[in-house]
Amino acid sequence: MWKSSAVVAVTLMLVGQAVAQDVPGIEICTAEKTMERRTSCLQSNVNFLMRSIAKLTQDSQHKMDAANRQIDALKASVVSLQAKVHELQTAKASPHPAKPHDKPKEPAAK
Repeated sequence: MWKSSAVVAVTLMLVGQAVAQDVPGIEICTAEKTMERRTSCLQSNVNFLMRSIAKLTQDSQHKMDAANRQIDALKASVVSLQAKVHELQTAKASPHPAKPHDKPKEPAAK
């Protein structure tokens, strides 16, 4: 019984320590009484916001680069398709010369 109580007590201490860890984020600094602690709290908020802005800027830049690469690939596809369409239109517009072994079509029998 005594050993199980000790295990429970150690477990509760570890859980209590895990909850008490500082998680980065915006803190409410108005609860601090001294000016030094309030300033430190505000500086922590500023640092957190600066890291968040830097991360979001980097993520946005990666997305913009990927979008620009996709736009360039689509532009290349459009150019090749336009060339093919122009080629087909040119081939359709120019008359094909008659081949010497072509026979004129005979009227269909009725």
